[in-house]
Amino acid sequence: MKKLILIGVVASFVIAFGSCKPKQSAYKSIYEAAKDREMDDNTISTTDDEVASVSKPATSPSYSSSTESVRKEKVEPVYESDANNLKLYSVVVAAMAMKPGAESLKQRFTNDGYNVILARNEQGMYRVIVASYESKEQAVAKKNEILNNYLSSSDIATLKSRYGIPFNDWWILQREY
Repeated sequence: MKKLILIGVVASFVIAFGSCKPKQSAYKSIYEAAKDREMDDNTISTTDDEVASVSKPATSPSYSSSTESVRKEKVEPVYESDANNLKLYSVVVAAMAMKPGAESLKQRFTNDGYNVILARNEQGMYRVIVASYESKEQAVAKKNEILNNYLSSSDIATLKSRYGIPFNDWWILQREY
């Protein structure tokens, strides 16, 4: 009888501890989750591209400064050299969680001739800014001008595949201090 109890206890220990797998470190799991989010942000869906190219109006939309929505955030420039260039209203082309992705996008727009600023908000998100002004009207006008230049040279699907961002989701950021 004692042997049966001992065999039962040993078998239950083997089953209980044999099914445990080693735990990943907290850092590794957070890193992998962030990488997955970055990959999801940069993944381009064919159906979205097809819908975007089909639903693109003949002329690109332009917004007046009175109807343009503005998001307010407290942001700081990532690099001190950009501190003087970051004004009250900025044209944000992308918001990214990972700095390497933001740096890569910054380089692509810099190659196109824009003085790109990287800013970071209080939640740690990076804002890729292509223009910054003291007035909302100037920021909206510049946003429309840049978008029209890109959309006149290519369609939304091609631009999205080249830059990895949607060209119909740019917005104006009002900097809070």
